[in-house]
Amino acid sequence: MSARRWASPGAGDLLDLMLVLALAGTAQYEIWVRPLFDDGIPGPQLPNAVLLLLITVPLAWRRRAPTIVFVLVLVSVAVQVSLIDGTLSDQPPFQHWIALLVVFYSLGVHAERRRAIIAGALGGGAFVVADLVDLLTGAGRLEDTVPAWFMLAAAYGIGLAMRGERIQSTLLTQRTERLEREREQQARQAVAEERARIARELHDIVAHAISVMVVQAQAGQRVLEGEQASAREALGSIETMGRQSLVEMRRLLGVLRVEDRELALGPYPRLADLDVLADRVRHAGLPVEVHVEGEPTSLPPGVDLSGYRIVQEALTNALRHAGPATAKVVVRYRPAEVEVEITDDGRGNAEDREGGHGLVGMRERAALVGGDLESGSENERGYTVRARLPA
Repeated sequence: MSARRWASPGAGDLLDLMLVLALAGTAQYEIWVRPLFDDGIPGPQLPNAVLLLLITVPLAWRRRAPTIVFVLVLVSVAVQVSLIDGTLSDQPPFQHWIALLVVFYSLGVHAERRRAIIAGALGGGAFVVADLVDLLTGAGRLEDTVPAWFMLAAAYGIGLAMRGERIQSTLLTQRTERLEREREQQARQAVAEERARIARELHDIVAHAISVMVVQAQAGQRVLEGEQASAREALGSIETMGRQSLVEMRRLLGVLRVEDRELALGPYPRLADLDVLADRVRHAGLPVEVHVEGEPTSLPPGVDLSGYRIVQEALTNALRHAGPATAKVVVRYRPAEVEVEITDDGRGNAEDREGGHGLVGMRERAALVGGDLESGSENERGYTVRARLPA
């Protein structure tokens, strides 16, 4: 069974209950039953029974109210020893000793730090003063008293140390949870930003296509001969629907251009433009080779743009994280798909690449056009990004 499970509140309460039952049960046995056969706890039975219950039963609340339990147990022990046991026996019940060790430890580990220090100093000081009085009057022995001091001090010190470790563990857990939440939030933000960027790009692509349709419909109406009412009506419907679609697209998506005005400054890049991209990356310090396998075919604009952006982001990641390296880009044209593969031979940490948001954006782009993307490191060196997109 794991230590974490034993440290949970339910397991702790169960252990405390078992401790109370063991101490209280043995004490009551020695008070009421053992005298029938042998010597039990000396003194009047009823007062002893009550005081030992006051010493043992509060241990069930040692985690919730450690300071109160500490004071109650110390007072009860002092009363039992000074008024009853001290005059009748040189050796107090062992339940006393175990209860004292437990409450000193619990005070250190569970009480608020200031209360733990004050209560521990006062309680320990009272304990030492009482023992010194016994030593001076001859009621106690040095060889019994000094080891008891060290054991109680050790229990209290261990409790304080455990409290520090528990606080440190709690802070570490909270920090880990906070970092995880921040990482998830950043990942969601990265997805949202990438989707917004894709939406802006696809908005222009689709808007351009619809504009061409409208222009072609107008041209078709002008070149028609004769009445041909049905054909004119069909072309007119195409023109009207096209214009309405453009208005709706501008109303719903055109506002996105406010955040990224540079997208309107030139045509969108395609896989055919990878040589230009490779030149820019080479000038930035990463040698790149570009290879094309198969016969290049005309791709849907969204797929063509997504393939280019995936290569661009993969090379950017390699430039940032691979260290001294060379990269290779392979574009494979197939009958039903196009595959882009970006590899490098750098020694950079793969965790740095996978911990950022570049892969999130690449996967989002591949998924939005119906493709898939995989990435990883081979032989603990280099990194590969491979995307398959429908043609």
